[in-house]
Amino acid sequence: MVQVLSKVWALLLGIVLIMLGNGMHSTLIGLRGGIEGFSSASLAIITSGYYVGFLSGARFAPLLIRRVGHVRVFAALGSFMSAGLITFPLLTDPWAWTFIRLLVGFCMSGIYVAAESWLNDSATNETRGKVLSTYMIAQTFGIIGAQGLLTLGDAGTSVLFICASILVSISFAPILLSVSSVPAVEVARPMSLRSLFMNSPLGTVGIFLLGSVYATQSGMGAVFGSQIGLTANSIALFIAMLFAGALLMQYPIGWLSDRMDRRKLIFVASCVGGLSCVFGWMSHGAFWPLMASAFFAGGVTTPLYALFLAYTNDSLSPSDMPAASGGLVFTFGLGAIAGPLLSGWFMQMFGPDAFWVVVGVTFLGIASFALYSMTKRDEEIAVEDTDSYLGVLPTASPVAVEAAGEWAADHAEAEREAKAELEVEMEDHSNKRP
Repeated sequence: MVQVLSKVWALLLGIVLIMLGNGMHSTLIGLRGGIEGFSSASLAIITSGYYVGFLSGARFAPLLIRRVGHVRVFAALGSFMSAGLITFPLLTDPWAWTFIRLLVGFCMSGIYVAAESWLNDSATNETRGKVLSTYMIAQTFGIIGAQGLLTLGDAGTSVLFICASILVSISFAPILLSVSSVPAVEVARPMSLRSLFMNSPLGTVGIFLLGSVYATQSGMGAVFGSQIGLTANSIALFIAMLFAGALLMQYPIGWLSDRMDRRKLIFVASCVGGLSCVFGWMSHGAFWPLMASAFFAGGVTTPLYALFLAYTNDSLSPSDMPAASGGLVFTFGLGAIAGPLLSGWFMQMFGPDAFWVVVGVTFLGIASFALYSMTKRDEEIAVEDTDSYLGVLPTASPVAVEAAGEWAADHAEAEREAKAELEVEMEDHSNKRP
């Protein structure tokens, strides 16, 4: 493992720096937008623009890499992203910000595709799970750390946007100076939504709704905090708590995922998220109850993403998993585009507390569909027949999602073979006893 990490340390360091810059700008949009007097609806459109760009990047980045090369695409997208971040305070107009967010989303998606293809190529079947987990943890720490950096400046000036741009710019130095050759990126053509729904109704509907939850939390959370009068430092802590919860709850939910019916776990986790939103709504802006609500609501969101991936793969043959991964990423992206638009409209009409209402109702929608799925005997899968769980983040590109699915299937098969061999050995030992 140490030998593998020694090959990808530059990538992991670069990803942390990129996430610091990207995490800063995501929260800054809500902070600076409030200062500029942008409406909730306008900020919702700006937020959704990022996910439009992200979906586009996931589609076109592999084509660009095959045409001009891994390193050139990496450097070009990084340059455009850095330029975009520094342009925000220069063009304080909602439509200009929407276009810049679309550009940043496209660049981030392409960066993920390029980085994850390198990461996947550096790992073997035995180490891929640990390498991907380390990569996901590095991303999460970067996002959380970004919120701490926001406390060092004033969102009303250009300083924090410049800092975000600098972080993204320097992040490519360790990566590009140590980059090794990477094979051409091959991403399977996404499975159609109809086929995906026929194979896994809960996985398809659930991940669409979860996309709405994730984008609303990460994109509109700062808008909500600004509108209820939180200070910039409190808003940064609020966003950090969303991701800190995800970091700490990923392991216990993953452990349970391999030991119980995943539909039941999806139901319970969604109920926890819904109840957390009710608690947040009832807190009326009280500081610590608000932070606790963010911790648990955000804490179940990221593990649910990995749960839906694992649950859907359980229903598929290994040959269909790559196409299904692309379909799930696309479905999640559609939900991520719709979520902020819906929450922004409700916040515009009914006030900032509609943030909790929209997220809570969406969580309960996931729970309701999971409960309905549990009544379908044909969708029941024995625990011993499920693939292994791997904590994939919603920010991952189809490259990482495909790699995680392949690892999960291989790891589960290896565990079943090892268990079968152990049972045979125990039976032989039992027969030899006098």
